[in-house]
Amino acid sequence: MNRLAGMTSPYLLQHADNPVDWWPWGPEAFEEAKRRDVPVLLSVGYSACHWCHVMARESFEDRATADDLNAHFVSVKVDREERPDVDAVYMEAVQAATGQGGWPMTVFLTPDAEPFYFGTYFPPAPRHGMPSFRQVLEGVRQAWADRREEVAEVAGKIVRDLAERELSFGDGRAPGEQELSQALLGLTREYDPQRGGFGGAPKFPPSMVVEFLLRHHARTGAEGALQMAQDTCERMARGGIYDQLGGGFARYSVDRDWTVPHFEKMLYDNALLCRVYAHLWRATGSELARRVALETADFMVRELRTGEGGFASALDADSDDGTGKHVEGAYYVWTPEQLAEVLGEEDARLAAHYFGVTDEGTFEEGASVLQLPQRDSVFDAEKIAGIRRRLLDARARRPAPGRDDKVVAAWNGLAVAALAETGAYFDRPDLVEAAVGAADLLVRLHLDEQARLTRTSRDGRAGANAGVLEDYADVAEGFLALASVTGEGVWLEFAGFLLDHVLARFADPGSGVLYDTAADAERLIRRPQDPTDNAVPSGWTAAAGALLGYAAHTGSEPHRAAAEKALGVVKALGPRVPRFIGWGLAVAEALLDGPREVAVVAAEFDEPAARTLLRTALLGTAPGAVVAFGTAGSDEFPLLADRPLSDGEPTAYVCRNFTCDAPTTDPERLRTALNG
Repeated sequence: MNRLAGMTSPYLLQHADNPVDWWPWGPEAFEEAKRRDVPVLLSVGYSACHWCHVMARESFEDRATADDLNAHFVSVKVDREERPDVDAVYMEAVQAATGQGGWPMTVFLTPDAEPFYFGTYFPPAPRHGMPSFRQVLEGVRQAWADRREEVAEVAGKIVRDLAERELSFGDGRAPGEQELSQALLGLTREYDPQRGGFGGAPKFPPSMVVEFLLRHHARTGAEGALQMAQDTCERMARGGIYDQLGGGFARYSVDRDWTVPHFEKMLYDNALLCRVYAHLWRATGSELARRVALETADFMVRELRTGEGGFASALDADSDDGTGKHVEGAYYVWTPEQLAEVLGEEDARLAAHYFGVTDEGTFEEGASVLQLPQRDSVFDAEKIAGIRRRLLDARARRPAPGRDDKVVAAWNGLAVAALAETGAYFDRPDLVEAAVGAADLLVRLHLDEQARLTRTSRDGRAGANAGVLEDYADVAEGFLALASVTGEGVWLEFAGFLLDHVLARFADPGSGVLYDTAADAERLIRRPQDPTDNAVPSGWTAAAGALLGYAAHTGSEPHRAAAEKALGVVKALGPRVPRFIGWGLAVAEALLDGPREVAVVAAEFDEPAARTLLRTALLGTAPGAVVAFGTAGSDEFPLLADRPLSDGEPTAYVCRNFTCDAPTTDPERLRTALNG
């Protein structure tokens, strides 16, 4: 066992038995490199990363390679999900130097943590123009021994270049109608009308862009925006990227048609997509959207919920194929012969037709990823449901993919928001309870007495790494959603504590721009700062959304002003790269709409008429609307103050921009006020 034994990260624990003398990230590793006068190998990955596992098997489990590393380097292993700040800083250097990046990330550093040589996956033998990992080690060792001044010069130049790289953060003013229209036009140009989605292969679920499209349609009535959202969601739901048996989405599709996924299933993707499909149903009533939202929620609760009530990070792409060999997708794919073994010949033919399983296969070695390619055919729903159950039962007997069961605060915040809203929309109190359970865990284990967040936990034990901006913002977003759904003002209070940290520790006092790490966080070679939305909302845009929602709830001018300043970057980037600022655009839609503030008051918390008004308020499509629910005279929410009942009946109040509609007891009038 090396120094990774006892870590909370399952990814680091996977390397605890390597013959490599791994160190976790920390000052001790760099002090050791200085003492021995050797460079540092920084290897960054995560537990569901296919090529991380491959490189581990080929190189880090190889005794000769380990001996080489142990003799000439200090080797540091980092879980990018535990330390997104370390990952971001060195990934920026890798991309600047090579034009591309990815995981595993392999970077060689001086003992002062300055990078001087970069790569991603290196094979054990030269291949496709790539040197072997042993060749790279030898080259770096020789350069360190014989050309030290050149290495120092390269490292210094890289650090200086990173310090000079600054994005245009705009003029501190939020985008207006013109910028959002330009963003929509840009998305239209990149849209794939045949297949849905944006751009070519590989194709990632555009969750945050779809949220923008739905909000833009709700605010403006733009049918093209709604059509892009609907068609993209339908194509994904019918494709192989969606698990047609167990629900939930894989990380991305390797092709343009959503057919063959990269099979890892991430909590953050499924939380974001669950919420997207619930919002699509809210806007359209689509039965497909309803089914996918609920199946994805059920997948998260069934397969990702931990014993402590939080949600695990991911399921691996690889699993045992039954022969002891780990193969990508083995758990999910089917051949016609495998269908026949489970279903018999007649039902197997029906299943093959329904799910697109062919003799040639759509994946590897004649296997197919299950899809729903038959758009116009009519099938016996009861028969298909029985086939799906039998296949799911048979699949459950296969060796399951590994699970990374660490709890990441930010991603659990996304899950809390998704499950709370999905449970409220579809009358599933069990999903709301699951959201409350995860929120309770975050408060109990991740939040200290000063409301500072810890990034991760595992098995009920908090990790050692401080929360970053996305943790504070996404957890606040989850708490705000939970407050609206449950009518419990304590969640609004907790959101306020977190957002106070955002203002005090993550925002630049002069410009209002945001940093990914706190002012008092560990100093790296650069303080990371990235406003672009990629797999998840950036901490920057997530903070803008949570600040805006909190301001609507409380009337806090500092929080609203901070949200507007943060949206300045959306004004700068939205018209140019709308695919990569989708959540920022969605937040900007909420700002343009108000957002609307809804207060629902009742004499009794559980009276049916009050619950009907609350459900109507939650189902309103007005972008970013906030909802407060409670009894008349309650101080649970600021929005409930001075809101009396109307003729003793449960009553709803809708306000925006310091103007209020007449109070109403009529759900239809409330629906009209919140839908357009």
